Amino acid sequence: MKKKIIVGLTVLILISCKTALYEKISKDKIIYKTVVIDTLFQDNISIRAILIDENKIWYSANNSRFGFYDLKTKLKFERNIFKDSLKLEFRSNAQTAHAVFILNVANPALLYKVSKKDFTTKLVYQESHEKVFYDSMQFWNNKEGIAMGDPIAGSLSIIITRDGGNTWNKIPANELPEIAEGEAAFAASNTNIVIKGNNTWIVSGGKKARVFHSSDKGKSWRVYNTPIVQGKAMAGIFTADFYDSEKGFIAGGDYEAPNQNFGNKAVTYDGGKNWELISENQGFGYASCVQYIPHSNGKSLVSVGASGIHYSCDGGNSWKQLASDPNLFTIRFVDRQTAIAAGKNKVIRIKFLK
Repeated sequence: MKKKIIVGLTVLILISCKTALYEKISKDKIIYKTVVIDTLFQDNISIRAILIDENKIWYSANNSRFGFYDLKTKLKFERNIFKDSLKLEFRSNAQTAHAVFILNVANPALLYKVSKKDFTTKLVYQESHEKVFYDSMQFWNNKEGIAMGDPIAGSLSIIITRDGGNTWNKIPANELPEIAEGEAAFAASNTNIVIKGNNTWIVSGGKKARVFHSSDKGKSWRVYNTPIVQGKAMAGIFTADFYDSEKGFIAGGDYEAPNQNFGNKAVTYDGGKNWELISENQGFGYASCVQYIPHSNGKSLVSVGASGIHYSCDGGNSWKQLASDPNLFTIRFVDRQTAIAAGKNKVIRIKFLK
């Protein structure tokens, strides 16, 4: 009799644990069926970098333009930065508590600090070289930040600040992993760099499509191969996101074959050391930006690119097209149900509905 009671109790405990686990998984799994989109503003503009600062959506754009849209007042603030006769193309931005930083892509590289208080600008870094081309920028905290660009002297170009963005220093090429001939990066959506805690990942494309990882805020680096399509100048990893220090997703493909939906999506469960292709011959083709939906346990992702807006509720195994707009370059989430996206001639707000 005692044995039967013990066995019954064990089964009851197992069932209870299994039910609790199922409820947790079900709760984390967000299933959206449609979207409602409203346009925040339209203009003759190209935007590949946005960031969310409470109610402000900061953007960096072409023709020397930067600014923000205020979700509360529904007003747009915009300014230009003029440097000689140059038309600057800002494709990277990042922020601290008191400033926004914007960085243009081409020669000369010009990195500006913009005060959130009075919007004054200050040039904090400049680099001149025929091969200079910066792709992405992020901050670990209010003091330390990183920007990366295409190779110049046999390694990726990486600059780091440790004083809140007032000064930036370039890491010597001999202190970084060697780059392959023809390997570079794409300034598609300011998602070449992903930061989680002290961990930093940088993605590349072209001759090689690889992931560079630092566990100590840019002091040391390791590099890992990926199965993403590579070998052509316009193929490789265009975008990355990590849900936590272990679970991450990379996407991209072949920019010149935008409908090719194989070899363009991969997932890692060990912090970027190993990657496996996912959703082969399914879902979107070329993608310029992919993001995890917040508070989804890494189950839900959204991508934008040539195939429109796609959504996955199962970690990237399957995808559903929620909108066909091919002119969105970048997307960021305000909360688990609301995102801001930008691209050619517009900034939009997306509401995801169950």
